Amino acid sequence: MPGTIPEDTVSDSLQSTIDLPQTFLSIVGLPVPRTMTGVDEKAVWIGETQNIRDHVIVENQHQPTTMNMRTYINRRYKLTVHFNRRYGELYDLENDPGEYVNLWDKPENQALKQDLLLKFIHGEMAKAPLPMPRIAGA
Repeated sequence: MPGTIPEDTVSDSLQSTIDLPQTFLSIVGLPVPRTMTGVDEKAVWIGETQNIRDHVIVENQHQPTTMNMRTYINRRYKLTVHFNRRYGELYDLENDPGEYVNLWDKPENQALKQDLLLKFIHGEMAKAPLPMPRIAGA
């Protein structure tokens, strides 16, 4: 966006491809439908704020019979749940940026895993738009 976003601008903000439609509509000044998912990242893109999201969710589903997993990522942790499997992955991205040490089964990390799983479920639920249309006069 010449004149709006300087060339070669880099951000470490957590963003998702689901945010692109809302952000593009906002940038061109069109209204965003209340039923649209994602968040408007325009303020991050033009440098008004550093971050809008505190997490992203990544979906990997290649074929119904091969791979189906979801990953919750925040600034520090990455948690991956595999469909119909008891195993998973949990990495401390601050202390293990190469993701070599899987903390999923380590007893000392079970409270952390429980907390991240709950945040993950809340993140999944928040993806659904909740437009509260008025259906009757007040």
